[in-house]
Amino acid sequence: MKKLIWTLLFLVIFFIFGTVSAAAVVNDMVRVGLRYGSSAMVSANLENTMSGGYTVGYYDTGRRLCPLGVVTQTKITMVPADSLSGVYHVQLGPYDTFAEAAAAASSTGGWPVYLTGAFYARVGCYSSDAQAQSAVSSLGGIVASSSSTGVAVTDTASGTVLFEFDCQGFTSLAVVPNADDGTTGGSAAWFRGYRYTGGFEYPRVTGGSLYVINVLGVEDYVKGVVPYEMSPDWPAAALETQAVCARTYAYMTTKHLNTYGFDLCNTTDCQVYYGLGSYTTCATNASNAAVDATAGLRVYYNGSLAETVYHSSDGGATESAENVWGGSVGYLIGKEDPYEAMTTIPDYTYSLTYTSAQLTSVLQSKGYSIGTIRNVYVSQTTPTGNVCKVTFIDTSGNTLTVKNETCRSIFYSSTYGKSVRSMRFSISGGSNSSYYINGTGDTLPTLSGAYTISGSGTISAYSGSSPYVITSSGTAALSDGTSSASGDSFTITGTGNGHNVGMSQYGAKAMAEQGYSFLDILNFYYTNVTVG
Repeated sequence: MKKLIWTLLFLVIFFIFGTVSAAAVVNDMVRVGLRYGSSAMVSANLENTMSGGYTVGYYDTGRRLCPLGVVTQTKITMVPADSLSGVYHVQLGPYDTFAEAAAAASSTGGWPVYLTGAFYARVGCYSSDAQAQSAVSSLGGIVASSSSTGVAVTDTASGTVLFEFDCQGFTSLAVVPNADDGTTGGSAAWFRGYRYTGGFEYPRVTGGSLYVINVLGVEDYVKGVVPYEMSPDWPAAALETQAVCARTYAYMTTKHLNTYGFDLCNTTDCQVYYGLGSYTTCATNASNAAVDATAGLRVYYNGSLAETVYHSSDGGATESAENVWGGSVGYLIGKEDPYEAMTTIPDYTYSLTYTSAQLTSVLQSKGYSIGTIRNVYVSQTTPTGNVCKVTFIDTSGNTLTVKNETCRSIFYSSTYGKSVRSMRFSISGGSNSSYYINGTGDTLPTLSGAYTISGSGTISAYSGSSPYVITSSGTAALSDGTSSASGDSFTITGTGNGHNVGMSQYGAKAMAEQGYSFLDILNFYYTNVTVG
């Protein structure tokens, strides 16, 4: 019967912790990935800024901390339990509480352990089962080994094991810094040069290195985003706009949930997040005040959360989501932006040059089947003047046309250290020429193969060398849409920085400087939204 009860308990725990919630932000708690995937760690240090040590435990499915016990050291290191100097131990117990297990461990020079619902004490790190069996004869208990899902908490200075946690991967070790008076969560901890509030989780998802996840209240999370996504010296209305966008994005996105088990990462792939900051950069009274002034406010479209994407600057016009990522989004509609011109924006314009050989190398390294590039040009723009198609032509006459955000990303090269920074640019150089068609934004790279309609209605292939266009004031010589300098290089000149969709951060700054409120700014950059 006892064995049956433990089996049922194990299955219950499996279903509780083995199921990942499909919603971002649970009970106003957010999980932020600090280290994961290829950046997972073989050891992860924490240093409490106060003297209260840490509460160890785990988070339930409601992201509520389930405390198990306390370790008093302020500098600790989490490591895979099976990486200890010896994987065999003497195990005593079980015990009813952490305190009982800690007392038994203390008397034998060991450490307390939590194994899927029960407390034990473990003693010694032996390199072989025989050595551990010999110790059992004097200490009692059984021989046990640390598994590929266990995590040990050690003293950073001495390496002494303080606690071991192993729930077979169905839930993960949580460590929360305590205040001087022992209040759980009343302190912050240093991790990799930055201070973070809330708690930390250490999953071993694949049985290898440790992921590090920061678990904290969403308002504290937003305070750790705003001063790193936008200068805290900017006007209050701009900071408030950023706070609402960051909060809305946190509540909506689940992009990393299924793959890594957390809501957001801490990079520009989601939002830049550095907690309370470092010795040199940190949140300010102004940035925190912007979060407090907008506490709880989010952006909605037709009653659902809006994906409040944003970028540094749009170069003169934002862009509709369908022309960048594909798929129409009712509130992400491109529009001319008159505000950016009203403020100073560093490096607002950019220019970079690729040789034909460089472009050929870049495209071929990305898997495109094309020969030596002879020509490249913008073949279509959007109604707001941003780029939505780029065409490449090789020396054999083969063409490659890319569209949407690929127009920008296709030029990126770590080898040459070059990238196109926005969706708003032009291309000149080489044998480059392009002719715009009836104001549609579509272009032709050459008039070869084009047809003309005569005054009598006759249609014939164009064969001239000096084309003319009919305008409202008569006829005029037709020039191509770009310059046509000779040589085998191509120069891209543009304005702005980012994907051009949603809010321009510098545009928000400019609007705030003109006296607009955060509501005005949000309603300008996101179409037909509500805030509440």
